[in-house]
Amino acid sequence: MTREEKSQVIEELTAQLADNTNIYLTDISGLDAATTSNLRRACFKANIKLAVVKNTLLEKAMEASEKEFGELPTTLKGNTSVMYSETGNAPAKVIKEFRKKSEKPLLKGAFIEESIYVGDELLDTLVEIKSREELISEIVGLLQSPAKNVISALKSSGGTIAGIVKTLSEREG
Repeated sequence: MTREEKSQVIEELTAQLADNTNIYLTDISGLDAATTSNLRRACFKANIKLAVVKNTLLEKAMEASEKEFGELPTTLKGNTSVMYSETGNAPAKVIKEFRKKSEKPLLKGAFIEESIYVGDELLDTLVEIKSREELISEIVGLLQSPAKNVISALKSSGGTIAGIVKTLSEREG
């Protein structure tokens, strides 16, 4: 690879790092072609982009990036693949599901919404991270709950203030 080609790859990697808020570094070495193909298919279905990268080029792209990657560059040893995703926990879910049948991919580290996670032992923690959409739906559900109680109290009590208070107090207890 010429110096020009390397700098072009670094530029492309830097742009991808800038465009993505959820980045997972994994090790998929040792997977045969069929298993790798299955992993790529699982990633595609989950809207995850999977790319095999050279460690030195990714490290230079991280340095050139405006993001702070903390300890992540120290994980760039051996084979490295990068997973880019719009949803913070999607790659973790794919990895966990895939590892029911295979030892790999191993999680080296992740950059999720500016938080850094290093080590395969954090996979379960990353699976539990809620996406922005999941958090919004939970908040909406919590906000709707008191309104539903008042509406059902109005319907069940015939609309009198005493009936509403009585019905709400019974529900609280």
